[in-house]
Amino acid sequence: LAAALGCFLAAAAAGLVLVVATGAWWLLLVGAVSIAAAWFYTGGSKPYGYRALGEISVFVFFGLVAVAGTTFVQLEWLPWTALAASVPVGLLACAMLVVNNLRDIVTDRPAGKRTMAVVLGDTRTRTLYTLCLVLPLVIAVALTPWQPFAALAVLATPLAIGPVKAVRQGATGPALIATLQQTGRFQLVYGLLFTVGLALHAL
Repeated sequence: LAAALGCFLAAAAAGLVLVVATGAWWLLLVGAVSIAAAWFYTGGSKPYGYRALGEISVFVFFGLVAVAGTTFVQLEWLPWTALAASVPVGLLACAMLVVNNLRDIVTDRPAGKRTMAVVLGDTRTRTLYTLCLVLPLVIAVALTPWQPFAALAVLATPLAIGPVKAVRQGATGPALIATLQQTGRFQLVYGLLFTVGLALHAL
């Protein structure tokens, strides 16, 4: 609890500096909502992370808010490409949560934790995971008319094959721990390549 509150305080302090630097006082509301979303994910009497809203929250705050917010405080305006770029970032963050919740369906369901995986069921959760890994690659290619080097992210494709194959072939339990690690590796490499691609276009 102390560590969590300390992180919230550090984030709020850094956010306040950015608000002052940009003069965009409405960012205070974004920061407050973000902190509340983090707290009530598993905190409070009715955590929404156990009401099938975890993936939606991760997509919004790890994708849309993180990327768009970071872009805005640096440029002080928001190009549409930043919003487009936030989508694959959010999807890959979701993929981590989806595969983790897929593994835990067997324990979450009897414990009353209604994660999205519990609500969707095993088969549809595996489809959701696959989409979370494949769509970012599609988006990187789709952005090339405006961001010619965004397709560099496609070079990360080989790292997605293993985890997608494992999930599609029915991996369960401990086998999905390795898939979780592989998903994180794909997310990291995709992010680096995508960033390099966007940076090259900006030069």
